[in-house]
Amino acid sequence: MVTTTSTDRIRLKKQRFLEREQLIKDTTLGLLIRDGVEKVTVSAIATEAGIGKGTVYKHFQSKAEIMMRIVSDYEQMLVSNVNEGIKATENGDPGAAAKAYFESRLANPALDRLVQQLEFRLEADESVATEMASLHKIRHSMVETLNNMVSKLIARGLLEDVPPHYHYLACWALAQGAVDVCFNQGFADQFDDKEKLLNFIANIGVTMGNRGQFREH
Repeated sequence: MVTTTSTDRIRLKKQRFLEREQLIKDTTLGLLIRDGVEKVTVSAIATEAGIGKGTVYKHFQSKAEIMMRIVSDYEQMLVSNVNEGIKATENGDPGAAAKAYFESRLANPALDRLVQQLEFRLEADESVATEMASLHKIRHSMVETLNNMVSKLIARGLLEDVPPHYHYLACWALAQGAVDVCFNQGFADQFDDKEKLLNFIANIGVTMGNRGQFREH
């Protein structure tokens, strides 16, 4: 006969709690993409997830908090992937960090676009001010790390000798445009294979700052 210890019960309870939390976030994300921010309510989230509204509130105080977690999780994913790219760059692959950045942001343009919309909406929400400040701190730390890496690549003659943050901002602008073009109806008839287009854009992004490409007029 297998007995369950108190430690096992606590571990199982925690596991179930985390699983419900992830279910709530995943359900909210799906509803936000499908229906838009205004139409998503805590009641709708609970119904879609097959749980009680009170269960949602055991995990999150509000819809704003759920959305903030979605934004924070996305940022953590991006930072984690870029950090792996930075490590690969330090180990001899100069384009790895840029590749990681583009692959992360362009893997799911609808999600990237939604996260930006949520962040803009939540910036003035005092209920998540602490979480937003933490998000900005994480992002600034990533950008600082990228700038340090870029400075080393410039010193080695691999990247254009411009202020390091120019390289990051150029990548940001290209990724931003790539995401936007996916939802611009004016370009809807210009490409049949969205994934192929995004791969092409990402490949351009990896090499666009290489030394020798910039000509100042």
